[in-house]
Amino acid sequence: MSDITITRLDASSTDFFRQLHDLLAFDKTDNLEIHQRVLAIIADVRSNGDKAVIDYTNRFDHRSVTQISELELSPEILKSAWNGLPTEQAQALQTAADRIRAYAEHQKIESWQYTEADGTVLGQKITPLDRVGLYVPGGKAAYPSSVLMNAIPAKVAGVGELIMVVPAPHGETNQLVLAAASLVGVDRVFTMGGAQAVAALAYGTETLRPVAKIVGPGNIYVATAKKLVFGQVGIDMIAGPSEILIICDGKTNPDWIAMDMFSQAEHDENAQAILISTDASYLDAVEQSINKLLPTMERAEIIRASLTTRGAFIKVNHLEIAAVVANIIAPEHLELSVEDPEALCEEIHHAGAIFMGRYTAEALGDYCAGPNHVLPTSSTARFSSPLGVYDFQKRSSLINCSQAGADTLGKTASILARGESLTAHARSAEYRIKTD
Repeated sequence: MSDITITRLDASSTDFFRQLHDLLAFDKTDNLEIHQRVLAIIADVRSNGDKAVIDYTNRFDHRSVTQISELELSPEILKSAWNGLPTEQAQALQTAADRIRAYAEHQKIESWQYTEADGTVLGQKITPLDRVGLYVPGGKAAYPSSVLMNAIPAKVAGVGELIMVVPAPHGETNQLVLAAASLVGVDRVFTMGGAQAVAALAYGTETLRPVAKIVGPGNIYVATAKKLVFGQVGIDMIAGPSEILIICDGKTNPDWIAMDMFSQAEHDENAQAILISTDASYLDAVEQSINKLLPTMERAEIIRASLTTRGAFIKVNHLEIAAVVANIIAPEHLELSVEDPEALCEEIHHAGAIFMGRYTAEALGDYCAGPNHVLPTSSTARFSSPLGVYDFQKRSSLINCSQAGADTLGKTASILARGESLTAHARSAEYRIKTD
């Protein structure tokens, strides 16, 4: 197996920012054929409900069901999956769930209000979403961590009903995924997937009531469907390939950093792993570690493709420049593997999750540290945030005018409304103004 040569950039070069832009560029062009297929599936589900869902499930997942009730798993089946787990797996799931829940409890937004001098009350009322759909990849793939990360914040927020959909090709389900659903209290589970499941959640069928929001990862058909139903329902985000950016001062074991880069590169060929350091010789050492460790990896070819096409080493003259570059990249995952991560963190403005210190591997955040692993990708951390309890709560404004407040505010509203030629607005306010 030949060695990998990682792309190298130097922040002091005159065309560095153009090179960085090219490195970060990722073709997000919509596949129009997939777009049209998904639109047709959504339209069919909207028109034909359960029948369309059954037809697509039988076709794509090689099933032979005749009614949608055959796709629903009973609470007893979920509980049996949990009870059947090996002790070590059950304990790991329980530990992760407990930590994720403890962190989520700190995120809850509470209602508030205040009273003005004239007795007018203003405030904000917080309510949970009524119903949420959770998409989980299925078949042989096992993503119980996705169940925990998406379901627990919804439950902490107080969502009334959580409906999970998970495809089961040839009727095959994953016991870890079902056990996680039982552990966190998912209300209903259906073994269906693809664009048809997204459409069923968004628009409802004879069996399913429509949800308010759809969360969870999926393939290109699922991502496209979520994008197309947005507006009818909320969605968590349109996720791109996994990313990790590591800033290191050259004093962390290079094997650790190489493996941290592997941890994201192994997701798929389009994942991106970047290392920034002030020490050029350290970059050499990490490259040596990469080539030493790569043959030991089960997903070596995926890692090789990712690091060769999208990976990079960036040399900077000091850590302040590293922070500037990090803020431009706005990565999904950012490791600050430096002597004083707290100080460097003060300079970071854009990142999905920040892993501080030499001992904090990004992989801990994926599973059990506590914060959510559903994070903004493709530089969207510039304006968006990790999934959390707040994504399952909504805010309503409260306004309760006293008689005195209606008099004062009515005069102001009247002037502004007449300035916009909206006479009914003005007169509605003026009716509440005191008359002598």
